[in-house]
Amino acid sequence: MKVAVIMGSISDMPIMQEAIDILKAFEIEIEVDIVSAHRTPEKLFDFSKNAHTRGISVVIAGAGGAAHLPGMVASMSPLPVIGVPIKSSNSIDGWDSVLSILQMPGGVPVATVALNGAKNAGILAVQILGSHDQSILEKIIKYKTGLKEAVIIASESLQK
Repeated sequence: MKVAVIMGSISDMPIMQEAIDILKAFEIEIEVDIVSAHRTPEKLFDFSKNAHTRGISVVIAGAGGAAHLPGMVASMSPLPVIGVPIKSSNSIDGWDSVLSILQMPGGVPVATVALNGAKNAGILAVQILGSHDQSILEKIIKYKTGLKEAVIIASESLQK
């Protein structure tokens, strides 16, 4: 199973790196690329229509500004798409990106994470894969147990 992490511009990489880091931590195979909905539409079409034939199981698509990338991929691909709205230099405080990804028409879903929430996109992709792979599921359970334990330790330290 493989996850594609795509973005509209190289300037999105610092945010999208968080998804890449999570996927690597879970030892998930990754394909990373720049696919601009507006500047490389032919590449977008080819990627979207053929990703599933290359062994990709989930797509994480990050975009800022008008943020058409996740929705356009979802419109052409049978794969689950997780959209990461990115607060970019040309965005309206990130809200244009959030709404562009969040407000998809019926029949074309995009799972949308928080503004600059690539880490959660990576975790969600791992959870999707874990629903079909027991070893990945066990890693997610361990990860979530670690989150719980960190809160308990922090809470206990406050009580001392």
